[in-house]
Amino acid sequence: MNRKMIGYYNYTVILTYLGMISACVAIFLAIGNNPWLSLWFLMIAGLCDMFDGTVASTKKDRDEDQKRFGIQIDSLCDLVGFGVAPGVFVYTVSNHKLIGGIVAVFISLAAVIRLAYFNVLEENRQKMESGHRKSYLGVPVTTIVLVLPIIYVLLQICKADKAVFEYFYQVAVTLIGIGFITPVHIKKPQRTGKIVLVAVGLVEAAAMVLVR
Repeated sequence: MNRKMIGYYNYTVILTYLGMISACVAIFLAIGNNPWLSLWFLMIAGLCDMFDGTVASTKKDRDEDQKRFGIQIDSLCDLVGFGVAPGVFVYTVSNHKLIGGIVAVFISLAAVIRLAYFNVLEENRQKMESGHRKSYLGVPVTTIVLVLPIIYVLLQICKADKAVFEYFYQVAVTLIGIGFITPVHIKKPQRTGKIVLVAVGLVEAAAMVLVR
């Protein structure tokens, strides 16, 4: 009898798993009314997602099942990190109001639709060509990780009241959700692009510390 656990546990999926764990912590912190720390863990989840594909690609002997598992597990973890977690965040900062709940459900639904569609496209692409994809269809779900901290910092600097917080987060998350399912082609960032995104994240992190 095969006693091996189902799934894969090698180094190619470690960052993906760590990203989902960070997203879960972000959810717990949002529920616990700690938006500042919640955003920190969302950013950590985004950082893990940025490099998990790069790490996975270093293993050249992955079989087809491992590749397909990588696609599926990445999207499932992305759903938690960039769909559910931001949804819970906006719901809690909206003081559990109905509009906040509607926005939370919408962003989660938009994320799952976008990620499922991506999986279909990616599996078809890998059957016809090798290498990495060159562009995204729809706004990448990780975009929300950069947008939410920016709003937090700006509203803290402006000393906005809670009603303004609620409004800006609800509008921003709704627009991002629409972007998830809008068929626009966005070039996938390469090394330079990733460096720029990391730099933006570091600036946001420094600003988060300063406005705390």
